[in-house]
Amino acid sequence: MRTESADITRNHTGLDGVSWNILGQVYVPKQASEDSFAWHATFPEETFVPPHTHPHQDEYIYVLDGHIDLLIAGEKRNARAGDLVRMPRGIEHAFFNNSGRAVHALFWAAPAGKLVELYQRIHNVANPAEVVAIAREYDVLFGPPVSSARPVQP
Repeated sequence: MRTESADITRNHTGLDGVSWNILGQVYVPKQASEDSFAWHATFPEETFVPPHTHPHQDEYIYVLDGHIDLLIAGEKRNARAGDLVRMPRGIEHAFFNNSGRAVHALFWAAPAGKLVELYQRIHNVANPAEVVAIAREYDVLFGPPVSSARPVQP
């Protein structure tokens, strides 16, 4: 894990010029240290991240544009541009882009845990079952499969 430095990660740029394709979603790392990890996410329409838990990290989403549907601890929620979603460690959560267009958000997790290494490893892995199996090794625990990107409606 890198040591935090005073610097600026420019617009449309990731740390070290990196971006990851995570099952069709684009994650661009913006900041990484042991204490926290932040990334810009682009969710194409009809994409989602199924229910999962981070046992050792708090996760946050700041919605930059559009809206996302969420399940947080089994409760249906909706977040729009300017909203901050808080998902404490141990709470199962999922997010869905049912908006009909790409959505952009800033995510961060504290502490960083093994997320950077996870995203590096699952970059361009096309099989969702393989991603779920790999994620367990990095302390991200997925629940039962979701059959649709539409379990939550705005």
